[in-house]
Amino acid sequence: MDKSILHCDMNNFYASVECVLNPDLKERPIAVCGNEKERHGIVLAKNYKAKDKGVKTGDTIWQAKLKCPDILIIDNPRYDEYVKFSKKALDIYKRFTDKIESMGLDECWLDVTNSIKLFGSPKTIADNLREIIKNELGLTISVGVSFNKTFAKLGSDLKKPDATTIISKDNFKTIVWDLPVSYLLGVGRKTKTILNKNFIYTIGDLAKEKPDRIKYLLGKNGITLYNEANGFEDDTINSVDYIEEVKSISHGITTVKDLENNDEVWETIFELSQEIGYKLMEKELIAGGVSLVIKNSDLYIEQYQKKFTTFEKSAINIAKVAYKLFVDRYNWNKPIRTITIGVIYLKKQNEPIELNFFEDNEFKEKIEKAENCMKELNIKYGSEVVKNATLIKKNKLPNSRRKINYDNKKQ
Repeated sequence: MDKSILHCDMNNFYASVECVLNPDLKERPIAVCGNEKERHGIVLAKNYKAKDKGVKTGDTIWQAKLKCPDILIIDNPRYDEYVKFSKKALDIYKRFTDKIESMGLDECWLDVTNSIKLFGSPKTIADNLREIIKNELGLTISVGVSFNKTFAKLGSDLKKPDATTIISKDNFKTIVWDLPVSYLLGVGRKTKTILNKNFIYTIGDLAKEKPDRIKYLLGKNGITLYNEANGFEDDTINSVDYIEEVKSISHGITTVKDLENNDEVWETIFELSQEIGYKLMEKELIAGGVSLVIKNSDLYIEQYQKKFTTFEKSAINIAKVAYKLFVDRYNWNKPIRTITIGVIYLKKQNEPIELNFFEDNEFKEKIEKAENCMKELNIKYGSEVVKNATLIKKNKLPNSRRKINYDNKKQ
């Protein structure tokens, strides 16, 4: 039995939510953007009135204003509200199937293969979902219907807004193969450039190539793309309650002003480590190593990794290792614009580990208990009711990222 996969994409999601929250905005061209003062001044979402003037996602604010002088810029995105609407949409999808895979806040794949006898054909389910989302949330979605995830996503992209597109085994060559190869999921700018240089311009060109040549050009990823172009995928969408194994946790930040000395870097690394430590506690994990990504003022990126001498879950211990890694490796040829810290080699807290006899394990346990106590107080009484003294003073972190969302555990 062929699978029936839907891809539901909420149209212009951030901008559409803003219009629901403030109906007066519906008659104006608007764009939801990052904050310019925090160096995130690009268009995250726009409505169709702005799109008609040429405004694109990824434009800078000045580019958007140049294309559409009367555009209203919303530079304080209400992410909490976007999350609420996303969860409401997920609850609606659950009425039709429990096999749901999210792709960000505004996109989901649904496997409705076993729902057809209850709710009708895949197209009927897609049309019903569009009407329910519209009536209950005031938003529109575009739905792609196909026999695999790639073509379902392609279908939702082909017709917007508020449309259902069916790509079947009978018609996919007619609909899909003439499209540019960049339309295929997983083909970014670099891959597109390689394919175009080798006279592969459309999805059909890719599908008709010899697999060995594609593998030579792109490696393993090339075979994946070749299979996608030919509709050879056998996709599995797990239950919405399925929890995928976490392989790494990372947090990054672009600072309001460039970091110019080690003290500023330490404050930033320590702040990001608080979030890492909270996530490890929340997921009951410990980490075997740390990764650090530095982007300087010229946008040049350096990446470093280091294993811990034993497994860690303490924010300050993670921060200390990451900071030493930075001091040992970065030569301060340029100021720093962005720092991303991550933990790797994760395992469950209850798994046995080998202790390091050269460390004061008793003192380490006291630090972990103190941090857990701080986190529990912040969960119970509000974000940052208790915090490290080092992080009280002003630093160059944007206000939008100064607090950990401890309340997330309650949701």
